[in-house]
Amino acid sequence: MSWNLEGSYFENCNCDSVCPCTTSGFAQAGDHDRCLVTFAIHVDSGSIDGLDVGGRNVVMVFDAPGNMGDGGWEVGMIIDDQASDEQADGLGRVLSGAAGGPMAALAPLVGGMLGVERAPIEYINEGGTHSVIAGSSVDIQISDTQLVEGGSFAGLTGINYHPMNTELSIATANRAKVNAFGKEWDNTGKNGHYAPFSWTD
Repeated sequence: MSWNLEGSYFENCNCDSVCPCTTSGFAQAGDHDRCLVTFAIHVDSGSIDGLDVGGRNVVMVFDAPGNMGDGGWEVGMIIDDQASDEQADGLGRVLSGAAGGPMAALAPLVGGMLGVERAPIEYINEGGTHSVIAGSSVDIQISDTQLVEGGSFAGLTGINYHPMNTELSIATANRAKVNAFGKEWDNTGKNGHYAPFSWTD
């Protein structure tokens, strides 16, 4: 199986500010007993075994122990209902790590799948604001942090283990509601990150 994907992603979790899991490579625990995380992923361009998957969106929902390095993550995946069955299958394999690539490093930490669903997904980037709506299950918007008005966005560098990028923006959630796979939370006001990504297997 050969594939390549380019696009952007953002995440939100329930840490009060910058996530200790992110900055320590899972060596430190998050701010709470459970880490409640959402990844929103947009593919600008790419192919999986020759099949074009450009323009497709995926949302991943994670419920993990406060120390994410302990494993036992529960993961659910919502795939764009505009994707064909073949596109959805390919994206599911890549984003689960089953097809290798960056997400494969996280696969040993997953203890169980919550399920895979299809839904309309709207993913929008507007400057330093990023939002996703997935059916009635996920509604999240984050804004990148500017420490000085009109200045550059604050960010993290050297995050070498992160599957999306080694550089991530620091952001805060303007709204962050999830009700999916039997899990429900509101991470409004909590931590977020954004980055472009470029993967080739």
